[in-house]
Amino acid sequence: MTSTPVNAAPAVPVRERSLSGSLGVGAIVLMVVAAASPLTVIGGGAPLGVLLGNGIGYPAMYAVAGVVLLLFTIGLSAMSRAVPRPGAFFTYIGHGLGRSTGVAGAWLALLTYTAVQLCVYGYIGAILAVTFEGMGLPAIPWWVYTLAIVAIVGVLGYVHIDLSAKVLGVLLLGEVVIVLALVVAVIASGGAEGLSATPFLPENVFSGAPGIGLMMAIAAFIGFESTAIYRSEAKDPDVTVPRATYVAVIGVALFYTLSSWALVMAWGPSQAIDTVAADYANVVILTMGQYLGPVGYVITNVLLVTSMFACVLSFHNVLTRYQHSMADGGLLPIELTWVHPTQKSPYRSSLLQTITAAVLVGICAVLGLDPVLQVFTWFSGVSTLAIVVMMAITSVAVVVYFVRTKTAGRVWATRIAPVLGFLGLVVSAVAVAAFFPVLVGDVDAEGAPTFGIVSVLLIGSVPVFALIGYGQALYLKRFRGERYSRVLDTIAEAGS
Repeated sequence: MTSTPVNAAPAVPVRERSLSGSLGVGAIVLMVVAAASPLTVIGGGAPLGVLLGNGIGYPAMYAVAGVVLLLFTIGLSAMSRAVPRPGAFFTYIGHGLGRSTGVAGAWLALLTYTAVQLCVYGYIGAILAVTFEGMGLPAIPWWVYTLAIVAIVGVLGYVHIDLSAKVLGVLLLGEVVIVLALVVAVIASGGAEGLSATPFLPENVFSGAPGIGLMMAIAAFIGFESTAIYRSEAKDPDVTVPRATYVAVIGVALFYTLSSWALVMAWGPSQAIDTVAADYANVVILTMGQYLGPVGYVITNVLLVTSMFACVLSFHNVLTRYQHSMADGGLLPIELTWVHPTQKSPYRSSLLQTITAAVLVGICAVLGLDPVLQVFTWFSGVSTLAIVVMMAITSVAVVVYFVRTKTAGRVWATRIAPVLGFLGLVVSAVAVAAFFPVLVGDVDAEGAPTFGIVSVLLIGSVPVFALIGYGQALYLKRFRGERYSRVLDTIAEAGS
């Protein structure tokens, strides 16, 4: 028999830091498509694209955005199979352009998902406030409802991700069914002026302000790229993650193109713009009532709220896993890597994200920002600009990586597609930045964009966050070598 020395130190349990799971293609697609919030896009983004963008030619913008993002996805999928430890965007950027640039990309991603989550929190609070007040209840500030939603999302984000996937699946199914029901009803009735391909004619696609149309269309896709975040929890990730990404991009592009075309047909090409201008906020609900009757009207009202809830829940999960990935790479406190022993969720990261969301909502409330005209509009613009810039950088990283490693074959996936995607993303970024002042109301007497203080501050947040990340990498390399070495674990030998 052996004995334990009296002075032996007690065993200290090691905190679990690795996420695990068996998410399939379907579950991951549900998580990321729910982030796109289909009914919110069709109910809010599409009318805005028609009104402020390129009019009845707006449906074509979803197809254009889908092509650009599909080209980007081809390079991204090739990169995911090539790097030693694929995962979050910053790992791909780091392998191609160096660890410091990779860290800058990580902070850009943090800005993107935080901004898009905040903008939807503002919108859902406003919708709930108006809805309950319309039911005869006392008027309550929007931020009270929003904080309640933040708490519910926090609870679901704390538990195992399978539960979140199931909740999102149910909500997403309801959204898709009601929108497709409208599409079928419009096609069956022939619409207001007959069915046609008018929205896809060049003179309509390039009419008005196509830059704003493209911006709104790309915003509808935000979240598809987050499939890589679920890699550690995916079943057979080398197959599941790329497949889920392709399904998400193609599925979203087809769904939004078809749905927005049906909306234009429902209103009639000659009346679409005037119809939206008359009642932008409720035009889709009214259209549902016209084609699907009172039941469709009521269901759409309810599903608009659940759609936004699904969106914030999905982005909460994305943010918690991005923070987990950054912490695992030494960029955030190590405590954010802790995984719950029974729920198998990054619970510390989830708690931090819940607190962060509550604080940001509180700041918006104290500043007296309008939840729709300011919180939703401003921060949706910030998130769109940040994600486009980040994807453009990633495209460059893909090409540089494969050129430097002298990878033979697969020229289309490793060179041509990423370059074409990069060009499309650069054009998109320029369009977003050029028309950004329109989102915040910085326009002159003739309606032309002018860069006021609000526009400059919001647009400036993108390079500021990138510089924060780059500066952190340089600081860690010079003064905190032990933490910088942890970045090496995620971005292995990517250069400095």
